[in-house]
Amino acid sequence: MGFALIVVLFILLIIVGTSYMGGGYGY
Repeated sequence: MGFALIVVLFILLIIVGTSYMGGGYGY
C-alpha cells in the first residue's frame, strides 16, 4: 500500500509541476 501511495503522489507531482511550468495539461 505504501508503494501505491508513493506512485500516486509522484503522478500528482508531475501533473502539478507540468501545469506550473506552463506545459503539459496547461491548467
